[in-house]
Amino acid sequence: MTVLGLPLHALVLHATVVLVPLTVLVALGFALLPRWRWLTRWPAAVASVVCVGLGFLTTTSGEALVHARPYLAALVATHRMLGTWLSWVLVPFAVVTVVAAWSLPGSTMLASGRGAQRSRLPGTDALLATLVVVAAVAVLTLVVLTGHSGAEAVWGQTATTH
Repeated sequence: MTVLGLPLHALVLHATVVLVPLTVLVALGFALLPRWRWLTRWPAAVASVVCVGLGFLTTTSGEALVHARPYLAALVATHRMLGTWLSWVLVPFAVVTVVAAWSLPGSTMLASGRGAQRSRLPGTDALLATLVVVAAVAVLTLVVLTGHSGAEAVWGQTATTH
């Protein structure tokens, strides 16, 4: 798959490298800062779902690139494995973020307090917030490892010697 002669993977991976960590930061803010949930609740939920699609698009385009250029297979083996893990870890991250967005209590920006959300699953607030944080850390770790292994595969020793 190419766009204007460039492999699609080279284009979509940049969106993944930017949007996924940004989504992780918003989700962490949502989970850890109840005062800001009115602002971060739905952006975190929507972006986490978008990241699932983006993760699978990036993985699929990477597989297509290796299929078109089989000589890359050995070079990107670790990168492929980590990318697959990342695309699958994005799924529980999105699920827990969406459930937390729906459930966790939060204030409102209105001085009257109207629009504040009460907990929809009482007794699970700390657990849901913790699950969001754990999933976010797992996703961020895999983004860094996947990106690093991809850069090593593409640039190899050239990146470290110049």
